[in-house]
Amino acid sequence: MYRAFSALFLVATLSGCATSWVVDSNVKSFATPGTTVPPGATYRFERLPSQQADTARQEGLEAMAAAALDKVGLRRDDTRPQYTAQIGARVTAALSPWADPWLYGPGPWGYGYGGYYGHRWYGSGWYGGPMFTPPANPWYQREVSLVLREAGGSHRVVYETRARNDGPYSSSAAILPVMFEAALQGFPNPPPGERRVNIELTPAAKK
Repeated sequence: MYRAFSALFLVATLSGCATSWVVDSNVKSFATPGTTVPPGATYRFERLPSQQADTARQEGLEAMAAAALDKVGLRRDDTRPQYTAQIGARVTAALSPWADPWLYGPGPWGYGYGGYYGHRWYGSGWYGGPMFTPPANPWYQREVSLVLREAGGSHRVVYETRARNDGPYSSSAAILPVMFEAALQGFPNPPPGERRVNIELTPAAKK
């Protein structure tokens, strides 16, 4: 009965999201006391050595983050930046919490999921991708991060933020930009503690 209820709930959720898709992110941000980021401040992206190894993927992530930074009044300027922005993103595929545990759980009757699900890291970290195609019911866990530092000699951190999201949708190209936007809500004076930020995707963004 529990599995039947779970399946019906998931179908109803997916049906509703066909017309209205809200990306809900858990966001936690920190601003260094005594620092002020002026409106219209300039920045450039700073890449770790691991991020320099895959230029195309990192440029795609930076375009996502740049759109969110633009919305909070920051302007990209690679020649005369006042700040540097270091970004990262992670996407991990796991077994859905709605999957039938008898079929996909460990043991002699289930497939198990340790060998089927891999990890995709964008930005800082590594990129591996699944070694095998997931059998069914994948569940995606995502996280984006951004650290803003003074570009001068101190290289002091002035802002740090992180956003997490999980769900059954594989459209990372549509979800990650919204997560960067959620991570910057409240900039440059974020509320304390972790908060939920909901942003609705437009029909065009879902594709």
